[in-house]
Amino acid sequence: MSTKEPEIPITESKSTAIVGHGYDRASQKMVLVFNGGRRYTYADVPAETYEALKAAKSMGQFYGTHINGKFKAI
Repeated sequence: MSTKEPEIPITESKSTAIVGHGYDRASQKMVLVFNGGRRYTYADVPAETYEALKAAKSMGQFYGTHINGKFKAI
């Protein structure tokens, strides 16, 4: 029996740095896909942080200020 978690759907973004994003409220995991294809999953991200990322004028700048180094990449 597999215990693999379901895949988090990715939504395309208009950002030049972050080209895709996804979030699972139940597990509080956020997935970011960067320009160039790098994909990272972050643990314990509050829904408010994900919503603020989506609403940010610059997703890349928001990432640098509020996510990078503040949440664990898994």
